[in-house]
Amino acid sequence: MSQHDFLVEIGTEELPPTALKSLRDAFQKGIETFLQAKGLSFANSEAFAAPRRLAVRLTGLSAQGESSKSEKFGPYVNVAIGDDGKPTKAAEGFARSNGVNFEELDRITDEKGERLYFATEVPGAKAVDELPNAIRDSLNKLPIPKRMRWGASRTEFVRPVHWVLTLLDNKSIEADILGVKTNYFTRGHRFHANKEITITSPSAYEATLKEQGKVLANYDERKEMIRQQVLAEAEKLGGQAVIDEDLLDEVASLNEWPTALSGNFDKEFLQVPAEALVSSMKEHQKYFHVLDKDGKLMPNFITICNIESKDPQQVIEGNERVIRPRLADAKFFWDTDLKTPLDSRFEKLDSVRWVQQLGSLKDKSERLMVLASKIATAIGGDAEKAERAAKLCKTDLLSEMVLEFSDLQGLAGRYYAQHDGEDPDVCAAMEEQYMPAFAGDALPQTQTGLALALADRLDSLVGLFGIGQIPTGGKDPFALRRASLGVLRLIVENNLKLDLNELIDWAMDNNWPCDLDADNKSKLIDYMLDRFSAWYQDENIPSVVFQAVRAKGITQPYDINQRVMAVHAFSQLESAEALAAANKRVSNILSKNDAFMDNAKVDNNLLSDAAEKALAESLDKQMQSATPLFEKGEYAQYLTQLTELRQSIDTFFDEVMVMADDEAVKQNRLSLLNQLRNLFLNVADISLL
Repeated sequence: MSQHDFLVEIGTEELPPTALKSLRDAFQKGIETFLQAKGLSFANSEAFAAPRRLAVRLTGLSAQGESSKSEKFGPYVNVAIGDDGKPTKAAEGFARSNGVNFEELDRITDEKGERLYFATEVPGAKAVDELPNAIRDSLNKLPIPKRMRWGASRTEFVRPVHWVLTLLDNKSIEADILGVKTNYFTRGHRFHANKEITITSPSAYEATLKEQGKVLANYDERKEMIRQQVLAEAEKLGGQAVIDEDLLDEVASLNEWPTALSGNFDKEFLQVPAEALVSSMKEHQKYFHVLDKDGKLMPNFITICNIESKDPQQVIEGNERVIRPRLADAKFFWDTDLKTPLDSRFEKLDSVRWVQQLGSLKDKSERLMVLASKIATAIGGDAEKAERAAKLCKTDLLSEMVLEFSDLQGLAGRYYAQHDGEDPDVCAAMEEQYMPAFAGDALPQTQTGLALALADRLDSLVGLFGIGQIPTGGKDPFALRRASLGVLRLIVENNLKLDLNELIDWAMDNNWPCDLDADNKSKLIDYMLDRFSAWYQDENIPSVVFQAVRAKGITQPYDINQRVMAVHAFSQLESAEALAAANKRVSNILSKNDAFMDNAKVDNNLLSDAAEKALAESLDKQMQSATPLFEKGEYAQYLTQLTELRQSIDTFFDEVMVMADDEAVKQNRLSLLNQLRNLFLNVADISLL
């Protein structure tokens, strides 16, 4: 069957830069999915994206999909043919529905008898017919939160559409896409080559655009080109460029023909914390910053412009003029904030509402002072430092710097606390309270910051659950999932022997401005522990392993994690499957006889069979040797030790009838199984494996 190359390009006004990559990927995926559903195969698929275009190219596209057989089953013969031997209305209706005469119908026999049957071969879909539909379907499904209309048209898209290129080999497929007639041309760079450019074949697409249109259509190629240009400019300055990947993505989405240029700013601005200057350059101007060999910010920036200027110095000077007032604002905010110590801002927190039913930021800070102090004591930290850090932790939210640059919250507080002469741990805690901010983020390095980070998240979780603000489905306006994961990471990765049950009691037993729903405590604990599921999924640990530990009802995250790791290691052992099955069998026997006992005692005088004596002896031996391992928290070694029971367990079930006629013997054997179950159950419910 013949194969083709295909290209589609949607030409628009400038697309949203932060959404360009996702639009590119979704457009490609949508076309692929549609064609595959139609049975149209292709050898390769490529996606292109630039500020004014989205494109997809397919190679080795089949001209037509495989044909299929359509089968239709009609009424049974006893209903289809009357006593007079003529077809009934049911039979004639079945024939009409298939567009044939009754005589053309076949018959087939199934388990109920003989019935009318009609089969036809349905030709496969043709690529030339389905490609416009694939484009429309994919465009309709793009992840666009809000579509717009332009002119008098009722067509809606993320931005106005000016041209649509479709090429099947060297011919354009005629269609109407988003109100635009398809054609064989694209358009070049808005300034360098603002003209129609003919694309002769899909394979010539990016080369033609590059040579005639001054457009780099390949997003990844353009991104890498920008990276190399930025690094080269920094090297000319004698420094090293700091390339933030999100900024690089955004810049690559803003430029079709990128050119890197470097500029300067006044050294006096270096008196301002580097993070404020970087934030201003990055967020407002999309500049890359440069560090010297000592890792200090240099008075330079690197910008990416979308033209190849004949006089680049004018472009540089224009950027320097633009950045100066931005940095001057940052310096003004910094100088102004230094005049007011953080401590003097505390009372003003009372004017800032945190959550309507939960009081002001001052109320929250006062609760944190109590809670952070308790946690600091529990983890061996300094309670006074934790209390001081909690008092000051939200005061930087009232600073001019944070009001302008919200991403500097905490970091600005650290600088202001240092200027005020606060203790170094208190200063660090100003920033560390927000750690971890995202998956994989660093954790606090001080005990004071750790106590405050835990207290802040626990206060939010307890308060919001207490007033019924419980996340549902995809709605989590207060980021409680992230807060819960943060608490788990802070406890587990710092090896803290803290119990969620106790921590939540501490947080609830505080000066709340409203009555909290105490019934939500168990919901909160369950909700927090459920976050472990995603955690272990990321580590490729089967969910059943966590569920085996969860069945124990433990609320200490560090202990839970230790058990999960031990059970996961145990599950990899050769004996694990057999021992898990044996535990399940034991649980079933005990359950049917309502014979679960925590302190089961076995009467050795009632042991008669060699197999049950051997099991009892093995259990005694393991209790002596394995129990000390369990008490020291060495769960992995404990479970490994118990694998020595496998042989005696297997022999017991092969040779011993648990449900003996003698009631005393039966109960004694159930007690033996209870001892076996409890020995494994110390760590987790192995039967769930």
